[in-house]
Amino acid sequence: MLDRLIRPLIDPPLNRLGRTLANTGVSANGVTGAGFALGLVAAVTIAVGAPGWALLPLLASRLLDGLDGAVARATRTTDFGGYLDIWCDFVFYGAVPFAFAVLDPANALPAAFLLLAFYVNGTSFLGYSIMAEKRGLTSQAQGVKSLYYSAGLLEGTETIVFFVLLCLLPGLFAPLAWGFGVLCLFTAVARVANARSLLT
Repeated sequence: MLDRLIRPLIDPPLNRLGRTLANTGVSANGVTGAGFALGLVAAVTIAVGAPGWALLPLLASRLLDGLDGAVARATRTTDFGGYLDIWCDFVFYGAVPFAFAVLDPANALPAAFLLLAFYVNGTSFLGYSIMAEKRGLTSQAQGVKSLYYSAGLLEGTETIVFFVLLCLLPGLFAPLAWGFGVLCLFTAVARVANARSLLT
């Protein structure tokens, strides 16, 4: 929901930085890999009992997640780059709830529900992207992306804010996970309803 509001603010500085990095020979896939590694460092940091410290690699990983596309646009975009980016994102999104379950076994059930909600929402996201590609549908409302997907109540910006809240308030993981999971399911249902109206 917030992505289309945030993109016009963050894209210009990201694109400038992306051009600078591209001019030094940094590859988009290298930036994606670095962001992915930092995301996993954040998850491990949570799992070993330091969720507050996990904020540093977590936010750095999300910065690089936005920067890889800017580097690609400054050099050459590839289908594999887009594929790698979305794969790394989904692994990261799954690693954080799993890390909180490792941190405290009491978090296991809400973490499992959150992962289920991510799975359901992810399939609504990726399934729509496949059908949109088949029909030649495109949009830049969420910025220039390798995959076209319908907007939803919860997108990347909201998920980052949620993960930051989890790191700052780990004792509230359970209610936050249940609440965010419900909103994820709502987003998925809305995407399915939208797909039904556009793809039938």
